[in-house]
Amino acid sequence: MASLLKRKPVSVIAVPPDSKIREVVLVLAEKRIGAVVVQSANQDLLGILSERDVVRSLAANGPATLDMVTSQLMTRAPTTATPSTTIFEAETLMTDGHFRHLPIVDGGKLIGVVSIGDVVAGLMDQQAHEVRSLRSYVTGGIA
Repeated sequence: MASLLKRKPVSVIAVPPDSKIREVVLVLAEKRIGAVVVQSANQDLLGILSERDVVRSLAANGPATLDMVTSQLMTRAPTTATPSTTIFEAETLMTDGHFRHLPIVDGGKLIGVVSIGDVVAGLMDQQAHEVRSLRSYVTGGIA
């Protein structure tokens, strides 16, 4: 995950648990992202809130969703990874868990979030590198 995090902006978009959903929706739209992490005042990871969470609540609760707070809709204690988690492990976690955003934690502190798009791009890069290495091996280093 460390290699994926190097490609991303350093800051993580986070909201407090008492944020109104109508405010969070504006953040998601403005930043063009699919999820935000929910953190306490002292930066503890409390959960994650995705567009899907909002849509499901809109289907169940209608416009009242917009007046709810983040803690009502967020996924509590989300699955996390560490910088040493491999891209393949992350892909498996996300596929098996049916989620698209994976918080990365180091020493108990949130250091980033990767999306399934980040993971797919990382997998493609790894495979391209392996193909180049195999071609070089097979051809004896001749391009």
